[in-house]
Amino acid sequence: MTEFNDPLARRIYAGCDFFLMPSQFEPCGLSQMIALRYGTLPIVRATGGLRDTVFPYNEYTNKGNGFAFENYNAHDMLHTIRYALGVYENKERLASLCVRAMSQDLSFQKSALAYAKVYVDAAGK
Repeated sequence: MTEFNDPLARRIYAGCDFFLMPSQFEPCGLSQMIALRYGTLPIVRATGGLRDTVFPYNEYTNKGNGFAFENYNAHDMLHTIRYALGVYENKERLASLCVRAMSQDLSFQKSALAYAKVYVDAAGK
């Protein structure tokens, strides 16, 4: 059995332009968050935690941090990959999107504060 090689995994994330994660189900998902941190733009199926962390890029509003498709099928995935490759052709737009992806705060501190707020609100304090 081959052991996980963290330095190699980090180099792979850092060396990619896109990270394809077409999960049928994904309760949370860490891989897309690691990809975002490295500026590797995720292409995901919008499900579970992927929907919560990857927001589809919109060229008209210049919002989003990756690419997502709704339906679990090859046609929609291919359409989204082609859209991402079109964005890739515009290096200025691509660089801006990569910086946005890397700038997200996906830290445990932010999550912990959000959880604390939920508990405080639930307790009515």
